[in-house]
Amino acid sequence: MTTGKDPRTSVLSRRESKTHLLNARRREVRSRGPSIVLASCLMLITGIFLIVGSPSVALCNEEGKTIVDGVTQEEYSPLDLSSTPPVCEGSNDDLSPTRVPIPQSQDPFHFDIPIVVNSSVEGFVLYFQTVIRERFSTWLAQSSKYTPLMRSVLQENGLPEDLVYLSLIESGFNPYAYSRSKAMGLWQFIAPTGKRYGLKVNAWVDERRDPEKSTLAAALYLKDLYDMFECWYLAAAGYNAGERKIARGMKRYRTEDFWELTKHRYLKRETKDYVPQMIAATLIAKNPERYGFEDIEYEDPLCYDKVKVPETTDLRSVAKACAVSVEELRDLNPELLRAYTPPNVSDYEVKIPCGKKEIFFSNFETLQQARDLRFKTHVTRRGETPHSIAKLYRIELTSLLEANYLTMQSRLSSGKQLIVPIPLKQREGPTSPVKKTATTKPKRKKPSKSTVPPRKV
Repeated sequence: MTTGKDPRTSVLSRRESKTHLLNARRREVRSRGPSIVLASCLMLITGIFLIVGSPSVALCNEEGKTIVDGVTQEEYSPLDLSSTPPVCEGSNDDLSPTRVPIPQSQDPFHFDIPIVVNSSVEGFVLYFQTVIRERFSTWLAQSSKYTPLMRSVLQENGLPEDLVYLSLIESGFNPYAYSRSKAMGLWQFIAPTGKRYGLKVNAWVDERRDPEKSTLAAALYLKDLYDMFECWYLAAAGYNAGERKIARGMKRYRTEDFWELTKHRYLKRETKDYVPQMIAATLIAKNPERYGFEDIEYEDPLCYDKVKVPETTDLRSVAKACAVSVEELRDLNPELLRAYTPPNVSDYEVKIPCGKKEIFFSNFETLQQARDLRFKTHVTRRGETPHSIAKLYRIELTSLLEANYLTMQSRLSSGKQLIVPIPLKQREGPTSPVKKTATTKPKRKKPSKSTVPPRKV
């Protein structure tokens, strides 16, 4: 027969031990009362000093979001990504936001877009740090060339300035970037959307590549998206997938939360990754040293003046008037698809380097060539080459190549539009091949039936 303790005795002993522990804690609190009051006073004084003396005050609202200078921010902390793999196509990582509060004094950078850190954001930070590190360093180096202009345009339109990093993940700050979906420029506009927001796209100019005009169009588009969704994450997703796609998804799944929308199979992987990429790029770009991007050789910001020139002005004349190279002039005017300004535009604005305005006006009138050219648009067909087209219109090959920024090795795809500079003295239209007629002997005429003599019987 086994013996054991009475259960009632064990319950009483546990109650007595808890009571003893509570009494001990009360005695400890009473003994430490003065020190706690002193600490509370010091914390109150420190808080008053920060509010009065600091120009940027960090407060928290009831939702746990940080408010800096009146702008609500999500709290975040530096990421420990030593063992975090990039998020892959079949990942089952939890995409719910994880906010890790840190002291404001340790974060000197302020963000004017929401910053949420989750496993997907961490994965893309690691992806930028490792897989495409060299390419991302190039993007950071190019960012300083365009971000001052972009920030000023966004600020003038009342938008968060950190939206400039949408251009980083869209094009890597490359005005010549062209995607498989036929999107072009720093902000990757497709032609219909670009035209809807005032960008010209034709055989002469493609204003999707203009840094100033495309940024203004992007600001107007993002402003419309935010007015529609009232959330910058949904607005960014709409910028990638289209506002109708996002609106249908919100209606189908009855949610206004981007992260909740990504849990379904409705959105493409590209759109699901778009917002995490934006957040990761913003975190790195605003503090690259923290994430291991050191010794970045940033490019100089854009600086230019604008001058008006007549229609079909040769850019080589403008470059000579400014005493700069044609390549430098082309870099300031990436929207120009040809070596000439568009026709039927009497006062076209051309960007020239800063400080070159006076020398331009003093030299341009003398260097400007007489406009003795007319231009014809030629749509290429299969098998055509620059040499065959130049021969067809009886013009010099170099003139055709320079007018269209082509080389001898350029391959022409079917349906490509080329500008053909034709001298005014030359007759209209391409040459037509002359058919050679072979000399043939005249055929002998057959005698008619009336001339045939009658047959003798």
